[in-house]
Amino acid sequence: MALSGIRRLFDLAQKTSGVINFGLGEPDFDTPIHIKEAGKRALDLGYTHYSPNAGYPELREAIAEKLRTENNIEVTAENIMVTIGASAGLLLSTLVVVEPGDEVLIPDPGFVIYEAVVRIAGGKPVRVPLREEDDFRMLPEKVNELITPKTKCIFINSPHNPTGAVLEYSDIKGIAEIAIDNGIYVISDEVYEKLVYDGAKHYSIASIPGMEELAITVNAFSKTFAMCGWRIGYVAASTKLINEMVKLQQFTVVHAPSMAQRAALEGLRNPESKKFIEDMVREYDRRRRFMVENLNKIYGFKVKPPKGAFYVFANVKELGMTSTDLAELILSEAGVITVPGSAFGPNGEGYLRFCYATSISQIELGIKRIEGVIKKIKGL
Repeated sequence: MALSGIRRLFDLAQKTSGVINFGLGEPDFDTPIHIKEAGKRALDLGYTHYSPNAGYPELREAIAEKLRTENNIEVTAENIMVTIGASAGLLLSTLVVVEPGDEVLIPDPGFVIYEAVVRIAGGKPVRVPLREEDDFRMLPEKVNELITPKTKCIFINSPHNPTGAVLEYSDIKGIAEIAIDNGIYVISDEVYEKLVYDGAKHYSIASIPGMEELAITVNAFSKTFAMCGWRIGYVAASTKLINEMVKLQQFTVVHAPSMAQRAALEGLRNPESKKFIEDMVREYDRRRRFMVENLNKIYGFKVKPPKGAFYVFANVKELGMTSTDLAELILSEAGVITVPGSAFGPNGEGYLRFCYATSISQIELGIKRIEGVIKKIKGL
């Protein structure tokens, strides 16, 4: 299995000083104080021992309540398993539903882990092309064209990494109808659910009637509460699937970190979390607008405002370079990390991903450096 194209650029960046990082998909906000304090208290109270394999019952119930009230998903604590971040949730979900030889539809471009977990499970990734003219949404008609008797599962991701696309309700409903008609599982990666802009709304496919046994919702506290390093996430699915996932977790990583579970519980229960999220999203929106406006001033860059997540997917086809060559040039000449679109699949070629989870001053400086390099190579 090849090293992620994202990590390859980061490794190259280690050899360059003064680098501005538009590559890493991680909030630059610190974990809220009330959540950090809960983690500290957990250590003092002795939450340094094993927890149940599926997670503490009170956290599972709090997650279930959140899904019922915010996502319209009818679940109980028995439908929840706490995981070591969303990545573990995606892997365990795939291992439970995919058998060797099964076909699994994944978005292209899409988060690099989808292809990896499908191959680990012995499945065959089938790419669903996402097009800029469709705002990079996974359209039901495109999904339907790729369904075969071997199709076992569909991955969806909204808001979407790397494009920032947000699926509309009609998209979600259409994909759900395809899944129900064909008895196909849908693994829904919803880690960016709170990061939506310009009136866009997030919809959970598990809320669609008929998806109770087929939908697997994967989420985490990493983006919502700026808890990437805590490694804490969860999966919501039928009790049948959850019970199988718990077995896998029991014999691999055992459970999510005990103290991180207590911190996540505080995040869900403390009303201060709501203001933190609102303030964070407001700031991301400001940075998003600034980055889009200023990237569009660079020769050869065409950028549409994304509706979600914290990424800009810039069309750079006019420059006539591969996305990898351009990303490496920008890194070596400007000291700025971007991610080549090809790292997210063949359909990402001709694009660069920029993450705006950094300060306005860094965004401004990084874009100025990039503009200087482009002017130099184009003789402008």
